[in-house]
Amino acid sequence: MDLYSASDKGIEEELGGRIRALRLRKNITQKELAAATALSLNAIKSLESGKGKLSTLIAILRALGALDQLNSFIPKPSISPIQLAKMQGKGRERASGGRLKDTSRGETEW
Repeated sequence: MDLYSASDKGIEEELGGRIRALRLRKNITQKELAAATALSLNAIKSLESGKGKLSTLIAILRALGALDQLNSFIPKPSISPIQLAKMQGKGRERASGGRLKDTSRGETEW
């Protein structure tokens, strides 16, 4: 599936379908999964149709033994030793945002 050409709804449905396929591979019914996760049957059905919450996804992945898949989903960002030294061990707390170039000084683009 080409994720960049798919709509958000299409990606949600694909993810729900993959969760459903994983559940079926493990031969677990929606009702059994609901009991194992302490979620409602409707929450399971919702997620599998692409309309679930993030907390529901986490609970289901945990119950299906697939929580480690989140590491490949969004890997933890690494930091270079030089950046670490500049930050003196402190982590970033906010983003600086994009800064616009000041072109009001009469500079031309070419």
